[in-house]
Amino acid sequence: MAMSTVLTLAHSPDADDAFMFYALAKERVDTGGLRFQHVLADIETLNQSALRSVYDVTAISFHAYAYLHRNYALLRCGSSFGEGYGPLLVASQPMSPDQVARARVAIPGKMTSAYLLLRLFAGELETVTVSFDDIPEAVARGQAEAGLLIHEGQLTFADSGLHPVIDLGAWWQEQTGLPVPLGGLAVRRGLEAERVRAIAAAVEASIRFALDHRDDALAYALQFGRGMSTALGDRFVGMYVNQLTLDCGARGRKSIQLLLDRAFEARLIPERVAVELHPA
Repeated sequence: MAMSTVLTLAHSPDADDAFMFYALAKERVDTGGLRFQHVLADIETLNQSALRSVYDVTAISFHAYAYLHRNYALLRCGSSFGEGYGPLLVASQPMSPDQVARARVAIPGKMTSAYLLLRLFAGELETVTVSFDDIPEAVARGQAEAGLLIHEGQLTFADSGLHPVIDLGAWWQEQTGLPVPLGGLAVRRGLEAERVRAIAAAVEASIRFALDHRDDALAYALQFGRGMSTALGDRFVGMYVNQLTLDCGARGRKSIQLLLDRAFEARLIPERVAVELHPA
């Protein structure tokens, strides 16, 4: 039986999320009667909103899942992983990785996976929270000595005269042999199983459509790319929308679980969390 309902779908205003949800935004795939109202906000704002169960479907950081797992269930599709790359720490002056713990670091939010990875790498450190797209400028003007970059800043930081310090995605893969788990798509608990399956099917169809109609989806996504060229946008989207986005699978689930286990063992999250992926 076809469903007729409007669900809120919250995600970041960046090119990879726009690429992923292009077909839903432009109604290019069959959603089984579901309609989505898109809400755009930076990932830390989405994490905070999810603490209050504001949206039906929302992008969240895997770090935040440790605090949200009673409110939201993770979908198998819609996740972002880095294969040997990920959040990038940069500095205004050349800096060695062992100097990071003594630096003041601009971060995109304390519930982001990037921040959790930084804590696992460096331990205690002084931070200042800055909107993710303002971090390069904050470091360049001296508000912080280093900055933790997510999204396209990982590719454009040199334009601000900044120096790379460490790629935490590469560090994670060296440590674990796994892709670095960054963020996922979650559905509000309380939605009936049939609806969760329909949401997952619609999201997967949207991702698959974008991958199969790359030029059209990329042209749409570049509206959210903050001045990125087509070539750079294509490279960025390719980094974070791929086969693991369609289904993170056993390998992706293992990496999420390991991140949260290590966070608990380091006393960086309040409880041990079992990672469940839906539909089961």
